[in-house]
Amino acid sequence: MTDTSILKRSGLFLLDVLEIYLPTLSFVVLFVVFILQVFFRYFLNNPLTWPPEVISIAFIWTTVLGACYAQRQADHVNFSLIYDRLSPMGQLIFRLIGNSFIAIAFIIALKPTYDYITFMNFQKSTVLRISYAYIFSPYLVFLVLIAGRMLASIWVDVQLLRTQRDNLPKEVSLPVVEQIGDLLLDKDTN
Repeated sequence: MTDTSILKRSGLFLLDVLEIYLPTLSFVVLFVVFILQVFFRYFLNNPLTWPPEVISIAFIWTTVLGACYAQRQADHVNFSLIYDRLSPMGQLIFRLIGNSFIAIAFIIALKPTYDYITFMNFQKSTVLRISYAYIFSPYLVFLVLIAGRMLASIWVDVQLLRTQRDNLPKEVSLPVVEQIGDLLLDKDTN
């Protein structure tokens, strides 16, 4: 086994841990603690103080890290009414624009998010005394993973755009905006 394949397999395993195993574990914790709280509150008439806190923390970890897996599988909600009507080249351009906006926004958000998480290190949760830095740290992981996925998608689309360069319109008689509109709506370009 080469060093590259070991590194690749390690990276994929780390992604699986962050995107599959941790959200699954946090969801199981959320569910079990929720059932435990219902049992103590309604059957024993003795509600516990710590379950709502654990449930909230587990919910944050489940949703934020689970969203990374949804992005990996392209299994997230999207509104594709306009996108589906575009030509393949139009879809490629829309993907480049949209993914660029998301990547830029997430990269810009990295520093303020890191600053906030480190700032919240002094504050602890009410019952379990868990540092808020641990509670909110999955959001930083989310930003890094989604920005990385957007940059990878941009890279693939730029490579695809380079190979499709010959199919772009040759004439430059229309204003640029109209040319882009024609390129986006013309399904026969490719």
